[in-house]
Amino acid sequence: MSDLQISVPTVADLAAKNEVPEVLFWVGCAGSYDDRYKKVTVAFVKILNAVGTKFAVLGSEETCTGDPARRAGNEFLFQMQAMNNITVLNGYGIKKIVTACPHCFNTIKNEYPELGGNYEVIHHSSFLQQLINDGKVKMKEGGAFKGKKITYHDSCYLGRANGVYEAPREVLKALDADLVEMKRCRTTGLCCGAGGAQMFKEPEKGKKDINVERTEEALNTGAKTVAVACPFCMTMMSDGVKNKEREADVKVKDLAELIAESQGL
Repeated sequence: MSDLQISVPTVADLAAKNEVPEVLFWVGCAGSYDDRYKKVTVAFVKILNAVGTKFAVLGSEETCTGDPARRAGNEFLFQMQAMNNITVLNGYGIKKIVTACPHCFNTIKNEYPELGGNYEVIHHSSFLQQLINDGKVKMKEGGAFKGKKITYHDSCYLGRANGVYEAPREVLKALDADLVEMKRCRTTGLCCGAGGAQMFKEPEKGKKDINVERTEEALNTGAKTVAVACPFCMTMMSDGVKNKEREADVKVKDLAELIAESQGL
């Protein structure tokens, strides 16, 4: 299936036909504009189309959730962005949202309700796990990842902030891969270094950048694939692999990409 054949309806398209999507796919800034994470968006959309999920995106009506503004201390900008999004979502009667970004997930799920935005919000790792459990995504035995070592990096906003630890791992186990954990994982996982708006600035002086420290832990597992479930982690871990000059043999991939690859999408 080529990228040109991907079907991505907008909520406005469905509203014109008096329809509401089963689930809104919140793409997020990275999924829309970052060249690397656009591939994750494409992979996830291919999966949604393959299983027949009735979904839609906001398209040009989607703006930043306001998460980076709030983390960087600009509460006024956060509330402006949040209220704008809530007005649009409520106007369309959206009830269920899935997103591949833990930052968007955390903000819409935990911070929008106090501003009048109440939705069922699911991270794509949990959504993928449910598709596998329901048999909608059938995993092939002896697939492309059978026996291959994969390590998973916990996103802070997915793990410690929201307690989602098992869903990403269940998705990886379904690949028939050899999941090898880093010493610091789950509740004791180490941040990739992007949190608190650090993603958008140079690090303070120190002995070692956090993403390099975390990448070393990933490489020490012997895994050739570092699985992530966050655009921030994707960037920081990829930069860490480049820092170690290992990009030729170690790949950083999102869960959706791994599932899409296993399905031949």
